[in-house]
Amino acid sequence: KLIGLDVLATGTDGMKAVELYEKHCPDLIFVDLIMPRYNGFYAIENIRKTDPNAKIIVVTGDLTMDECDLLDSHNATAVIYKPFDMRKVKQVVADVFLG
Repeated sequence: KLIGLDVLATGTDGMKAVELYEKHCPDLIFVDLIMPRYNGFYAIENIRKTDPNAKIIVVTGDLTMDECDLLDSHNATAVIYKPFDMRKVKQVVADVFLG
């Protein structure tokens, strides 16, 4: 469990993230942008094809302006910047579910 949430699965790259999303249909997904083979942008784009309303929280250390634009176009639900603490994660999760 993570902050009261059940962790259904973890993936190591963007393609695995898409496969796991399609298999488990979780209420929420955390996606790191930097992953081997297929990155987080790949995961977000392809998860959105399966479920346009997926709740996707992006985890990243930094974003360029182009990456910010790409996240906007992929409709990321929220972004958490590294390093972060669990209070921040809890707040973002609450905001995602409670609006």
